[in-house]
Amino acid sequence: MQTHDTNADARPADSALPPGSKLLIGVLVVAAFVMILNETIMSVALPSLMVDLSISATTAQWLTTGFLLTMAVVIPTTGYLFQRFTLRQVFIAAMTLFSLGTLLAASAPGFEILLAGRVVQAAGTAIMLPLLMTTVLGVVPASQRGRMMGVISIVIAVAPAVGPTISGIILDLSNWRWMFWLVLPIALVAFGVGAKLVVDINESRKAPLDALSVMLSAFAFGGIVYGLSTIGHSSGDSSVPVWVPLAVGVAALVVFVLRQLSRQERGLALLDLRPFSTPAFSIGLGMIAISMMALFGALILLPMYLQNVRGLDTLTTGLMLLPGGLLMGLLAPFVGRVFDRVGPRPLVVPGSVVVSAALWLMTVLDSQSALALVIGIHMLLSAGLALIMTPLMTSSLGSLPAELYSHGSAIFNTIQQLAGAAGTALFVTVMSNTAASRLAGGAPDVDASQSGIHTAFLCGGAVSLVAVAASLFVRTPAATGAPEPKASDEVLSAS
Repeated sequence: MQTHDTNADARPADSALPPGSKLLIGVLVVAAFVMILNETIMSVALPSLMVDLSISATTAQWLTTGFLLTMAVVIPTTGYLFQRFTLRQVFIAAMTLFSLGTLLAASAPGFEILLAGRVVQAAGTAIMLPLLMTTVLGVVPASQRGRMMGVISIVIAVAPAVGPTISGIILDLSNWRWMFWLVLPIALVAFGVGAKLVVDINESRKAPLDALSVMLSAFAFGGIVYGLSTIGHSSGDSSVPVWVPLAVGVAALVVFVLRQLSRQERGLALLDLRPFSTPAFSIGLGMIAISMMALFGALILLPMYLQNVRGLDTLTTGLMLLPGGLLMGLLAPFVGRVFDRVGPRPLVVPGSVVVSAALWLMTVLDSQSALALVIGIHMLLSAGLALIMTPLMTSSLGSLPAELYSHGSAIFNTIQQLAGAAGTALFVTVMSNTAASRLAGGAPDVDASQSGIHTAFLCGGAVSLVAVAASLFVRTPAATGAPEPKASDEVLSAS
């Protein structure tokens, strides 16, 4: 039976934090932020790319879809990578891939090289976020994880939120290549500093790579994300019906899960699924999935509302969404500190209520709504998500034993990608079908768009009620894997 580590809670605020760990985590956060930023930075740039590279909208969309697919395929393998290789080796590999991909994309003479650059970028990105989480769990004492996970929340939630804003500003001042040229030196500096600071807090062990599991993982998560992305982007001219990749993905996922269950007791699983046996992890993961659906759904619907219903340009749209992203970033460390004192439930319950309220308020937006109201509702949504993300990440991953940290992080980030794609697909499908029905009935384009967006937000509000109910079951987990200060000091003394 597990017991709570009362000594961990009694530690002074900073006495147990190993020397050099704050700088180490800071470098990893900067690297991860820049990487995740690239997940959404292309969305606003696609029209410019279509003209510059003479490609269709369907072809251009692969610059986003290809990034998401690569993330979905690589992330499930990170649990194995962190066991087979040291964290330093994984960090160098991730930064090399991302820097190389950024250089390829910035200097791409045509679409094919640009897409290749995006895929290489995504491979590095997929490794970095689980690496950051695993490092925090392995270095930071349980009593201080909340504030550190609060910083990670900035990466997960704020980077995708401000990506379109940054993209719009860059495109207003220059061309799309500068989205990569500006990122490259930041990535290289983080690479150089990180190569000096990152030390090995894990012991690698030789383990055979299960090629069949890798293949099944690629078909499972790649097929599901591709199918959901196709729905989300309303790619009606696709030669492959939407249900085909979804069916292949679900079938491959069933076989993948069965294979992992049969191999995990021998320590041979590509992705160990034992974290799901911990209730705190499973409940937190489910709520994170719903929260990411709400975030990504709102990220795609609000710009559509502002541009299609209100007639705003991309730069103004991006700037209107910036306050919400900044608010989330400002609140995250504060929420982490509160979590360290009071635990998850006092934050998660009101946070889920605030997110639900924001989504229901979005249903009242119409062509006459004040723009200040739109900004206010988006900031309310961002504040609610800030209250949810850090406590759920910290409590769910912190409830696992130390040997499952890497696999828990891999599962967490995989579900996050699937939830983001599912949220986009759900919101856009409801919006598109409703708008098409109104257009068929003779409604003007603006009225049809407004009706579709209204119905989509109604759907989002209904889904958010599930998160409100689930929040009541969130509990403070036992501290199962808190690192000992002495061991951490020895590991980080080189930095």
